[in-house]
Amino acid sequence: MTTQYFKHKNGQIAYDVEGEGQLVICVPSLGDVRSEYRFLRPLLVGAGYRVAVMDVRGHGETSIEWDDFSVAAIGADILALTRELKSDSAIVIGTSMGGGAAIWAAAEAPEVVRGIVMVNPFVDGDGSGLLNFIFSVAFARPWGPFMWLKYYASLYPTRKPADFVEYSTALYANLKERGRLEATLKMIYNSKRSSGERMSKVNQPALVLMGSKDPDFKNPETEAKRIADAVRGKYAMIENAGHYPQAEMPEVTAPLMISFMDSLKKG
Repeated sequence: MTTQYFKHKNGQIAYDVEGEGQLVICVPSLGDVRSEYRFLRPLLVGAGYRVAVMDVRGHGETSIEWDDFSVAAIGADILALTRELKSDSAIVIGTSMGGGAAIWAAAEAPEVVRGIVMVNPFVDGDGSGLLNFIFSVAFARPWGPFMWLKYYASLYPTRKPADFVEYSTALYANLKERGRLEATLKMIYNSKRSSGERMSKVNQPALVLMGSKDPDFKNPETEAKRIADAVRGKYAMIENAGHYPQAEMPEVTAPLMISFMDSLKKG
């Protein structure tokens, strides 16, 4: 897949796009790259969607020169990519912090965002000073990229993709590049308040998908239900999956997404 770029604000966003039909924009989590959707994308394209997958600020092939790494900034990037692709509307799929960005975009531009799918989302709350200090130590250079990969591996509790070693090696190399790890930390430190405050303003159809064994949440189903209720949407649990069900169990995750997205055509 050929990487494409567009200039936005004071940086450059990397993305690729494939397929025909309603535009779907996939937003990866912090600390990961757009290939996070490598198993999901062909299934969505095969279901008749035009799928664009972006690298968030400072990650993958997107530039590192940004003055804002908040969920609001990523939400604005989603809307900018929709315009770049000359589409009147998009369905947004966001993982983790990308779910918060999807909420922000939906609330700010309801005429553009047709529906949102949030995968194991972090959508509200302020960063903890103690946790931020722990993260700053644990993920500092030079050991930071290695420690991130150890944490990353824990997010696949049941089964890892067949290409996990190769994928992790490439992710490690990307995090070692200047500014990449620092961008991840800046996103961790940023408050999610701007998306949390907008949950009640989401009027579009919304679906929350949550892995039942996501170690990032004390009680994943309670969190999924809380967010779904806040946006007046629906939720579904993916049994035994961790933080990345679209990569760990795409054969389960994709049909849930496609069924939801297909229902928007009837609305």
